[in-house]
Amino acid sequence: MAAPASPRAGGSEAAAAEAYEDLLPVMGERLGTAGLLAELRAGFRLLADPARGAITAESLRRGAAAALGVAGMTPAEADAMVREGDADADGALSEAEFCVLMVRLSPGIMADAEAWLEEAIAEELARGEEPDAGGSGTAAPAPASRRSV
Repeated sequence: MAAPASPRAGGSEAAAAEAYEDLLPVMGERLGTAGLLAELRAGFRLLADPARGAITAESLRRGAAAALGVAGMTPAEADAMVREGDADADGALSEAEFCVLMVRLSPGIMADAEAWLEEAIAEELARGEEPDAGGSGTAAPAPASRRSV
C-alpha cells in the first residue's frame, strides 16, 4: 500500500508528507480492480483481530508492528486511525470499512474513483452477480430481471 514516514522519527510533518508514496494507483494499474481488492482484503486479514473478525485499535498496533514493521504506534494513534474509518461507530473496522478507508486515503485512487467503481461493478455484472453491497467479499447472484438469457 503506501509508505508514510513517521514524524516521530525526527522529521517534521511536512517532511513526512513529502516522503509519503501512494502505491495504490500503481497496484491498481498492475493488478486491476479485482486484484487490488484482493490485496486490500489480505491486508485487512493481517491487521484484524481473529476473534472479532475486525481491526481493533489493539490489533492494528500488533499487526502494524509485526507485519508492517511500524513499531511504536501509541494507543491514541491506533484509536484515531480506527475512528477515521469506523463508519458504523462500533469501535472497529470491518473489511469493507478498511477497504473504503484505504481508497479514501489514496489521492491517486480518489482521482479516478468513479472509473474504478464503474469497472468493479461491470466486472461483477459480467460474472452475472450483484455488486457486493454488504462487504462480505462475495456477491449475490443477479436477480432474474438482470440476468442475460
